[in-house]
Amino acid sequence: MGRMRKSLGRRIDGLAKWFLRFKLISVPARTIANSSYAWSFISRTDRIRANRLRDRLKQGELPEHVSIIMDGNRRFAWGSNIERDLGHRHGKEKLKEVMNWILDLEIPYLTVYALSTENMRERPEDELESLYDLYVAGLDEIAADPRIHSRGVKVQAVGRLESLPSRVREAIDRAENRTAGHSNFLFTVCLAYGGREEIVDAVREVAADHAKGELSLESIDSAQISARMYTTDLPDPDLVIRTSGEERISNFLLWQIAYSELHFTDVHWPSFSKTDLYEALESYQNRRRRYGE
Repeated sequence: MGRMRKSLGRRIDGLAKWFLRFKLISVPARTIANSSYAWSFISRTDRIRANRLRDRLKQGELPEHVSIIMDGNRRFAWGSNIERDLGHRHGKEKLKEVMNWILDLEIPYLTVYALSTENMRERPEDELESLYDLYVAGLDEIAADPRIHSRGVKVQAVGRLESLPSRVREAIDRAENRTAGHSNFLFTVCLAYGGREEIVDAVREVAADHAKGELSLESIDSAQISARMYTTDLPDPDLVIRTSGEERISNFLLWQIAYSELHFTDVHWPSFSKTDLYEALESYQNRRRRYGE
């Protein structure tokens, strides 16, 4: 369980918020806890722990493909007493941070779950419009980032992209076109995505090819399905990380994660730290992948 411990700063922050919620400490006490001296100490402690974790990670085998269910933007906003849309903005900035950490570790594949088909059906229209604006801004920022190009990062989006507004599809095209020549690292963002929908679309393609006489019934196997998935150019994820305390997959990469290792953390996505990432990777290194053994 030691691998699952949260950093000192996160513990203090969470405990303070709990006390404040139930009025067990005063606002002046919170002011002291949030003082530059207190948080300087906490930040320094967290950096030391992150550096130690990184040193240990270098001695083991890192995953080739990390996938992340980025959950908790709205709960982060509620807990921080800020507007919902600002929580999503914090989440966008966190993704850029995490991409840099993944690049520094030279993990070649990163896939993130940004917008599900269920989100598109259930979220209020004003929230969706705000999210679409963030996706446009985020994709354009990533495509213009000098480090993306110097490190050879290819960007792609997968999902039922035709259901997205035109401005989002155009931003996807810009990001994909500007990074199409890169091959060192592949960043995949799942938008208007659902794992069941992906399987249905792949099966439809198989059925269509069979109906045209291009695919015999006897030749249909899992490889034929995999070849028609949105992620056909990706290896299956080695590690799936989900933030914000929910311990479920939520229709994410259902076909691809048959043998993936899963890591759940209570931290909301905007608060996800380098230490949290390193703890997830260390947890992966300490497991034995059995592949059905």
